[in-house]
Amino acid sequence: MFRKNSKPISPPEWMIVGLGNPGAEYRGTRHNVGFEVVEMLADKHRIKLDKSKHQARFGIGAIRETTVLLAKPLTFMNASGRAVAPLAREYNLKPDRILVVADDLDLILGRNRLKPQGSAGGHNGHKSLIASLGTTEYPRLKIGIGSVDRTQTIDHVLGSFGRDERDVIALSLRRAVDGVEAVLERGLEAALNDVNAP
Repeated sequence: MFRKNSKPISPPEWMIVGLGNPGAEYRGTRHNVGFEVVEMLADKHRIKLDKSKHQARFGIGAIRETTVLLAKPLTFMNASGRAVAPLAREYNLKPDRILVVADDLDLILGRNRLKPQGSAGGHNGHKSLIASLGTTEYPRLKIGIGSVDRTQTIDHVLGSFGRDERDVIALSLRRAVDGVEAVLERGLEAALNDVNAP
């Protein structure tokens, strides 16, 4: 008998990157919602995040019949590009096929927004990605974590969600998973209306 080959039959067509900070002390913080979405996608689609290279933890598998690379940079947020850019080069993925999932201070809690490109908007993870990729033209899925006075930004993003916020963010993360699946199944343009609907 032949053993079924569990490896994907084609190279990745997309890289889905969740931004966050490594380490147990950052788990569940606002800044790590990107990590959570990648972990949820990995669990749902049985993709093992069992590879380590270029300062990233990643896995390759199929979502909606599309071969994807799910990645979590382990460089800390401010240096995310150091992991993503070499992974993209190794797997020959152009910036328009790198979907980055990250928190956003300018969106209210529970609101998600899909954009085909954009500026860093003050987000250090995106600043690093733009510097390393040499372009702002990569899609991103933003997850609202609520805004605060800019003097309290660090405490806010590195803090955990309150008890009254967990149900809201849990729904937001599930919708983010749906949004990533929509991009892979129907394409970025078709997914914009679904994800960005009020």
